[in-house]
Amino acid sequence: MELTALPAFTDNYIWMLSVGRDALVVDPGEAEPVIAALRERDLHLRGILVTHHHGDHVGGIDALRPCLKDGQGQVWGPARERIPAPFTPLSEGQHVSLLGLDFEVLEVPGHTAGHIAFVLRQPGGGQAPLLFCGDTLFSGGCGRLFEGTPAQMQASLARFAALPAETRVCCTHEYTLSNLRFAREIEPDNHALAEYQAWCEGQRAQGQPTLPSRVGLELQINPFLRCTEPSVQAAARRHTSFSPTQRPRPGEAPQDLAPESLAVFAALRQWKNDYR
Repeated sequence: MELTALPAFTDNYIWMLSVGRDALVVDPGEAEPVIAALRERDLHLRGILVTHHHGDHVGGIDALRPCLKDGQGQVWGPARERIPAPFTPLSEGQHVSLLGLDFEVLEVPGHTAGHIAFVLRQPGGGQAPLLFCGDTLFSGGCGRLFEGTPAQMQASLARFAALPAETRVCCTHEYTLSNLRFAREIEPDNHALAEYQAWCEGQRAQGQPTLPSRVGLELQINPFLRCTEPSVQAAARRHTSFSPTQRPRPGEAPQDLAPESLAVFAALRQWKNDYR
């Protein structure tokens, strides 16, 4: 099995998985990078997985339909979002079997209301699990809350944090350096963060992606996964005032996260929205 990040637009990645001469892609915002990769590697497109409805994730679907081998390939996407039809709707706990691989569906609202993620727990060949998380989790950061609430997003990120530490995090944007500059504002003395930032700067200087990241690394460097850390909480308090007793509003996602952690998360997300 081969995993490839196909650059698209200015900072998107379309993820391609290939087994033998068969391939699938995740979140093809545009078709051209996928078509070029299929031709270059003499691959057959067998399926398309979609995490959410934004145009930079679905814009290439219709142009790729003719590439779906013998008309038998399918498009899978979130049941609660408008994905270019026809597609097979997916909900929490369902599985997609493709290329001999089993992808588990997680519902992870926050960035959008019906956002899903795909987890491949047993890639085979001794490889680490894969997480295709769309725009929910980025390396060093998380997605904006366009349709969801802080409680929903934090609960979604907690699901990712519970995955095995070696799980490879396949985000869909090259936002890492920008995210890490923000993270250093929050934890300037985090040595793991400083080392990772230096590595990422080297990668980008060579024109290489910083992704995939890994869950275990994100738990060390990503402030949005570290809202219970005293250093992160102190930074949030210095930047903005919030109530440590803030609780989810009625109708928000049920979860067992500490109220202060949620208040910190909400403060960090607003801070990041305005960060330059």
